[in-house]
Formats: sequence, C-alpha cells, structure tokens
Amino acid sequence: MSDRATASAADKRGWLPHPLLSASLVLVWLLLQNSLDLGNLLLGLVLGLGIPLWTSGLWPKRLRVKSWVAVLRYSVMVIGDIVLANIDVARLILFRRASELRTRWVSVPLELSSPEAITVLAGTVTMTPGTVSCDLSADGRYLLVHCLDAPDTEQIVREIKTRYEARLKEIFE
Repeated sequence: MSDRATASAADKRGWLPHPLLSASLVLVWLLLQNSLDLGNLLLGLVLGLGIPLWTSGLWPKRLRVKSWVAVLRYSVMVIGDIVLANIDVARLILFRRASELRTRWVSVPLELSSPEAITVLAGTVTMTPGTVSCDLSADGRYLLVHCLDAPDTEQIVREIKTRYEARLKEIFE
C-alpha cells in the first residue's frame, strides 16, 4: 500500500480510529497508576488517543467481531480454564516426580485464517498454565504447542480445537 493510500485510509478513520483500543489503553493506564487524579486521567487520554492514531497506518483493515456476547462467553471460559489449569499444574508440581511428567510438543492444525484469531488462540494457549504456544508455521496452518503433561497428544489437539478454535471462529470469521 502506498504512503498516500495509507494516509487516506487513516484520514477516513478520524480521530478515534480504534475506540475500543483507546478505552482499553486509558483504563489500563489508570489501573496501573492506581489513581484517578486529573494528571493521570489526562495522560491516560493522551495515550489512549495518541497510540491508536500513531499506529493507525499499521492497521490496514478494521478488526471485525461478529458477536460481542461470544467474546464475553469466551473470556469467562478462558478465565475459568486458567484457574483450573493453575490447580492442575500445582498438583503436578507438588505430587508428581519430574520423571513422571509426559512433556510433549504438539502440532495443532489450524482452521483459523484471521491473524487476530490466531493471535488470540496462541495467547489463550500460553496464558493457560501447563501449555505454551511456541511457533506458528510459515503458512499459518499449524501452531506448535509445548505441554507440561500430555499423555494423549490427540486429546490435546481435540481440546484446543473444540474448546478454543471453534469459539474463535464464531467470534472472528
């Protein structure tokens, strides 16, 4: 895309090219500062408005979310999975010998095509204790995941695809 086309695309988006990102940045800034004083609020607003404007040329097309209700359901499910995975990992570490763990590399074939959806999937896998997404194939069709304890790799693949990927397809594609 030429510089003129990029500038034109940014101009069409106005002063608030990504309102949700702006609101999130302001909120995160205020939470990190742990203060609602005027100075922090103003700096948060400058960051919340400035960063999306400054990076708008890097966002060639807007992210389209099909269902915000599905995003909320997905978020609640992931938070629950993180809590349960923390308990499972603690149990593994406290009550199993390291030699008994079946660590594995698992290649998960992806049906997702949206870079945003793949990024959320990789982030979800990494945030869930006991698994880490490590690499994405050059063609974007496979996600390499390391599992702390995976006696059945096919079960891990099925779980990631049905629990996370299917829901992300509802949200993004």
